[in-house]
Amino acid sequence: MKFANIYKDLNYNNDRVAISVLFETETTKEIRILFKAGQIMKKHQTSFPISVALIEGELDFGVNNKIHHLVKGDVLALKGSVPHNLTAKTDCIVRLTLSKQDTIDRVKKITN
Repeated sequence: MKFANIYKDLNYNNDRVAISVLFETETTKEIRILFKAGQIMKKHQTSFPISVALIEGELDFGVNNKIHHLVKGDVLALKGSVPHNLTAKTDCIVRLTLSKQDTIDRVKKITN
């Protein structure tokens, strides 16, 4: 069994998005991303499918030149190789599920 609390030790970063690993399973990596209002993750993509759950806040999620306004509780899934970008409208907590084959370093590079 794996266990984490998405609300524990919330350390928002004023300079850039804060990323931490909640835990890894045999097939996935569960990631928490903390956004301050106005922070972005520029257009990026991964070769693997992902799922995104907005735990707190409001977020604009861009896919295929269309902006999807997400609110607390929204969940989405993307196939691999789909470019997307994120803009926090308010402070946000995001849960990102990555393939085990993907890397956290790739995600962190997007915020640099």
